[in-house]
This record gives sequence, structure tokens and C-alpha cells, in this order.
Amino acid sequence: MSSQGLMGRIRNRPQPPTPVLLLSKLMVCVIPIAQIAIGAVYLEECPREPYIPIYLVVVGVFGLMLGLLSCLPCAHQQKDAPSTPLSRICVTWNSLTSLFIFCWFIAGNVWIYSIYEPNYNQTTTATDPYCNKTLYLFAFWTTTLLYILLCVFLFGGCCVMLCFCLFGDADPDDN
Repeated sequence: MSSQGLMGRIRNRPQPPTPVLLLSKLMVCVIPIAQIAIGAVYLEECPREPYIPIYLVVVGVFGLMLGLLSCLPCAHQQKDAPSTPLSRICVTWNSLTSLFIFCWFIAGNVWIYSIYEPNYNQTTTATDPYCNKTLYLFAFWTTTLLYILLCVFLFGGCCVMLCFCLFGDADPDDN
């Protein structure tokens, strides 16, 4: 092990067993399924911003599709294996889908946060259009949760990098 540094040992870590990967993929698919369901059920329930349920359905479908496509063998390429046309197509498709989800997420932020906090009362549609409370709060909190997770990952990444900088040379076997 003395020939590998700290980063080499991290890169060559053992892969988690298949049931752990399967369970994590299923957990990642729960939110997109809920987004599709909530968006479809309340499709006509937000005259104040009619794009919010459409946003939920589309981001749910593409998020689910991206999660399911990551299970395909073409999504996993070995380090030393040559790139095949199928793997290049898979990488291109995943990249384009991720770019679309990012752009759609920005549009959803505009639709969701621009009407904060909407009228939830359906009976006052003549003066102030309403938005279903379940629909709006679900869209609001799933979007906000993504920002919270992003901050946690960025903070965690900074902490890990700080540890690498401070303790990267601490192992006397690493030369």
C-alpha cells in the first residue's frame, strides 16, 4: 500500500454490494415518482401558475428516466476498457438529460418562488387566482430540499478537501 497515496486508496475503494446499490437507486426514484403523481393529480389546480404541475410531471419523468438509465450496463464503463459507440451514446444521452433537468429546474424555480406564498383558497378565484396548497407546498419543499442538499454536499466536500490538505501527507508510508 505504500505505493499508493491517500487519493489512490480512495479511488480504488471496494464497490458496495449490489443490494445496496439497488436500494439506493430505489430510494432515488421515490421523489420523481411522487413528483409525477402530485403533478398529475393536481394538473388543473393552480390557475395562479399553471406551469407548476407541468414542471413537477416533467422533472419527475426525466429524473426517473435518468435514474433508471443509470442502471443500464452502458452507463458503467470500466477504467481500462475502450469506449464503445453504445457507451458514448449513453454518456451523451445522460449529459443532455442532465442539462435539460438543470434548465427545467431553473424555470421551475421562477414559477414556484415568484408566486410565494399563493392564495390557497379556491373560492376567491375572481380576485386572486389560487394554487392548491398540497401541490404548491410539495413543489416548494422538493425544490428547497434540493438546495439544502446541495449546500450540505458543498459543505461536506469543502470539509473533505480541507482534510485532504491537512492530513494528506500524514501517512509515513506514502512517499
